[in-house]
Amino acid sequence: MDNSFKNCRIAIIGAGNIGLSLAYGFLRSGLFNPGNICLTRRRIDLLSEIGGTGVQIMKDNAKAVEMSDMVILSVEPQQINGVLSEIQHVLNKDRHTVISVVTGVTIQQIEQIAGDGVSVVRAMPNIAISVGESMTCIAGNGTEERSLDDTCRLFDIVGRTLIINEDEMIAATAIGACGVAFFLRAIRAASQGGIEIGLQSRHALTIATQAAKGAASLLLSGGSHPEQEIDKVTTPKGCTIAGLNLMEYEGFSSAMIKGISLSAEKAAHLYRGDIIKNS
Repeated sequence: MDNSFKNCRIAIIGAGNIGLSLAYGFLRSGLFNPGNICLTRRRIDLLSEIGGTGVQIMKDNAKAVEMSDMVILSVEPQQINGVLSEIQHVLNKDRHTVISVVTGVTIQQIEQIAGDGVSVVRAMPNIAISVGESMTCIAGNGTEERSLDDTCRLFDIVGRTLIINEDEMIAATAIGACGVAFFLRAIRAASQGGIEIGLQSRHALTIATQAAKGAASLLLSGGSHPEQEIDKVTTPKGCTIAGLNLMEYEGFSSAMIKGISLSAEKAAHLYRGDIIKNS
């Protein structure tokens, strides 16, 4: 296990859903001193539950950054300019690594406000980070290998990581981050189908969830293509191929592809550089 983060001080600026999931994931790993994790949010009353774990909670973003080594920006795109302007004067290029999980904001756009020389890395985790199963895509600017390596090690603790080019980040967001919701909806649909054909609702959901986990595990463990595994369970005139063919006829794959494409288009336009709001 990676024990190098025991003394690492982390500030999560903007502890909303993703920020909180990050914090819970780090705590769950057991590799962090809770007192070295600092969360900020305007409404700190919403952080009362996690406050009981020993993490620090405050409203002052600049103070949180001063106390940290790694700064994770987890605010809404329309808030990031204001937050960066607020913490700019306390960012230390020799000490801080800034990790942005903000959708649609490039490293260059962050550097323009944060200042020259500050190490900036983009990361796109998903909500499953709270249970150590995130798919986190990571991109750097090509000049700071140490910061990129530190970011990968950090997110490896709470899931899988993949280094990609920054121009792939919007596409990765649509599949890896938005995609969690897509797969959850697929599981829900499968469980509803189970109810319709006679299963109790709790049994249908359990079966559908484990089936989805098994399908993902087949691909992750063996490195095979989905169609290879599908071929193993589709026999001539069988029930599986009948169901698959009807789903395709009704537009299953087409709907998924179109949904991912639309999510990517929306993600690419969430940030407007001229919008400046306080966090």
